[in-house]
Amino acid sequence: MLFDNGKARILVDCGLFQGSRSLEMLNTGPFAFDPRTIDAVVLTHAHIDHSGLLPKLVASGFKGDIWCTASTADLLEHMLADSGRIHEADTERRNRRRDRAGDPPFEPIYTEADAIEAWHHCRATNREEWFEPADGFHARLWNAGHILGSASVELNVNGTKIMCSGDLGPENKAFHPEPAGPAGFDHIICETTYGDRQRVQVTMEERRKTLEAEVRSAIIRGGNLIIPSFALERTQELLLDLIMLSRSGAIRGVPIFVDSPLANKVTGVFARYAENLEDTGGTNIFDFPTFHAVSDVAQSIRLNSVSGAVILAASGMCEGGRIRHHLKHNLHRKDSTILFVGFQAQGSLGRVILEGAKTVRISGDDVRVRAQIRRIDSYSAHADQTELLDWIKERQPVTGSIFLTHGEDRALEGMRRKLQQQSPQTSVRIPEIGEAYDLRAGAPAKRTATGSLAAQQAIGQDWQNSYARFTTSLREKLARIENEAQRQKAIDEMQELLDSYAEFKESRRQERKR
Repeated sequence: MLFDNGKARILVDCGLFQGSRSLEMLNTGPFAFDPRTIDAVVLTHAHIDHSGLLPKLVASGFKGDIWCTASTADLLEHMLADSGRIHEADTERRNRRRDRAGDPPFEPIYTEADAIEAWHHCRATNREEWFEPADGFHARLWNAGHILGSASVELNVNGTKIMCSGDLGPENKAFHPEPAGPAGFDHIICETTYGDRQRVQVTMEERRKTLEAEVRSAIIRGGNLIIPSFALERTQELLLDLIMLSRSGAIRGVPIFVDSPLANKVTGVFARYAENLEDTGGTNIFDFPTFHAVSDVAQSIRLNSVSGAVILAASGMCEGGRIRHHLKHNLHRKDSTILFVGFQAQGSLGRVILEGAKTVRISGDDVRVRAQIRRIDSYSAHADQTELLDWIKERQPVTGSIFLTHGEDRALEGMRRKLQQQSPQTSVRIPEIGEAYDLRAGAPAKRTATGSLAAQQAIGQDWQNSYARFTTSLREKLARIENEAQRQKAIDEMQELLDSYAEFKESRRQERKR
């Protein structure tokens, strides 16, 4: 989000688009503004969907400070560098593909060196202390209860009071107290990841019992329990519960592997802040005999021959990283279990598996899904609808507008309806990507510019998701046809349909020319 007071301009967050291939392509284009004109960034937390374009911002000419909490700065050292390495590796792999021989090479969105340079722009500040990131902007950070170092951003700009929620954590969240902040704002910008969902509230003890049942069932089946896990926060929460279950004897002796160099570095940051975290007893709880941190590739490959283990690997939505390697080696096994413990965005491989795909495509190979697919919702790092409404209520009165962001269409609309039911006179806006608003004290926001249609159309599932589902099931469907001649006829008819569509589009184009 870009804020402009006429004298200076700041960003609150600068994250990567994540989801479908079409959505991720938005990361490769130019910013909708000149990075050289941005005076500062105020960062809510270190998750890549909030911080992941900072290296590109700096490489494009940004010279200012990136204000955040100290623990967020420590996490960014690893998060951004890892993201840069991934972009470089993905680009190199795409350029090596035989079907691209002779084509102009792709360039990475940014490099590891760009990421390290961006990290050097971080300027740590304490929560609940005023600072001035740019001329005319006064800001304070408040605990958001989402992940280590996460914050909501309070802005006072020329007398207009604004609160940006960042990502808000739920009740009973490990490590962190509940979100906090003052009351009385002109405008609120609130996330709505789970704006249409009310979860059954569970205690940490109840959550551990659920996890225990999943581990025990998976081990009894004889295979592995594979958990796609976000490197930051989710892995550490799972380790906390798994180690506590191991200590109690509930899953005694079950080996736990964290196969993610980034997650292991992040766990080291958590260990440094252990005395400030809840539920750790002020000690490094991650130092435990059955916990094995896997870093090098050879160790990771050796896990292919393991059975009866818990394996955590990133990324949490299965879009990259070592989890794809473990899915290729375990999805086809009837004795293995895949356990999802985090949000899966539309268009992501994790969402496709959760929605019941029988075959998926991973790194160019078709993989049959025979493993048990399980899910635990109680590990969410996001507040549900009731908790979001409570947070907004605690910020009242709101004399201007409430903006709902950071959610899929159903979540945004569900939250909007609930807010309007509770307070029909309140101005509730769901902004589109690229829209601009005039924010005044004591008055509803006024839209001053429309958004980007191309960016809006990229949201959600795209044709490439549909194509992947179609192609992975095509061979199986053709095999069901009773004989060779009928199979060939089906292929010919599909080809004719595609050709006729192309001919139709060409004829329409010629008609428009005439």
